[in-house]
Amino acid sequence: MKDSKTLHRRSFLTTASVGGVAAAAGATLAAPAIAQESPTINWRLASSFPKSLDTIYGGGEEIATRLKEASDGKFNIQVFAAGEIVPGLDAINAATDGTVETAHSVGYYNWGKNPAFACGADLPFTFSARAKAAYNYHGGGIDQYNQFLETVNLVAFPAGNTGVQMGGWYRKEVNTVADMQGLKMRISGLAGRVVEKLGVVPQQIAGGDIYPSLEKGTIDAAEWVGPYDDNKLGFQKVAPYYYYPGFWEGGPTVSFFVNKAKYDELPEHYKSLLRTCCQATDQNMLAKYDFKNPTALKELAASGAQLRSFSEEIMNAAFAAANEVYAELSAENEHFKRQYEAQLQFRDDWYLYNQTAEYTFDTFMMIQQRNGKLAPTQG
Repeated sequence: MKDSKTLHRRSFLTTASVGGVAAAAGATLAAPAIAQESPTINWRLASSFPKSLDTIYGGGEEIATRLKEASDGKFNIQVFAAGEIVPGLDAINAATDGTVETAHSVGYYNWGKNPAFACGADLPFTFSARAKAAYNYHGGGIDQYNQFLETVNLVAFPAGNTGVQMGGWYRKEVNTVADMQGLKMRISGLAGRVVEKLGVVPQQIAGGDIYPSLEKGTIDAAEWVGPYDDNKLGFQKVAPYYYYPGFWEGGPTVSFFVNKAKYDELPEHYKSLLRTCCQATDQNMLAKYDFKNPTALKELAASGAQLRSFSEEIMNAAFAAANEVYAELSAENEHFKRQYEAQLQFRDDWYLYNQTAEYTFDTFMMIQQRNGKLAPTQG
């Protein structure tokens, strides 16, 4: 006869076994529900940039990597460089019409289709990169842009920034507005309409054609990005005068454009994950450029680039021209007007604030650098 302890132990083991089977069965039954909540997504991304521009093109790849890692391999995006599916300047259109699910591009590439596209990228004489981030994430900039993009079946989130760009490469010096008259310049987007008022003849030329166009004299000047990207292209050999600042791109936002119908199909936690990965990439791209540009600028100067700042005359004339363009576009396009006017109050407040602590600190440190007090000591 079994004692009571033995019977109790057998009863416990039997109950535990039944419980274990039930738990396993519960886990098996739950799996399909979990799979439905986190489906496998396979998207294609059309980039507006070639692979050689590793920092700006790399933004698309970074988003894809972050999404894949954070979703345990369930949210996958295959990145295609400019020209692999569609030309770089058609990337946004490809996302609109569903050729691809998403694009990594700059909104002003589509400004000819609708000037309101440029507002989410950059407008001349508006924001620095830091101010643009503040406006986007806390001033309603993302929502303002997406209200317009909804009309073209898109939703977008900031996904990169180059910081203030350079003013481009010139075959001859330009010191006055008179020097700008008849200047044939490769310049993209809304900026072309602004400098046209200064007498410049804007040219739309693909990146790969800029160097030979400068070398042959087909164009007199060209803007690209900034020291790190420009250094790869050797412009200083054929157009040695390197001007700054690129007042038309004080803080250009590179966006992650998604076909809205596809975005709406995503589970809410995938949408949140996508926004988070875009924001991380947005800030990381700027940090990369800030790290790489100082060394690249020194290399450019050593190889023949001659740095020049735009004169106050040219800057003032360009500022006035930009305001004329904004008045014209606001009268023609309600979507442009709404976004542009939404930026104005914060722009005023930002530059009032920025000239206090930030500007004063930076100016002091720049003086120390010029006096040779920041260089590392030699051991």
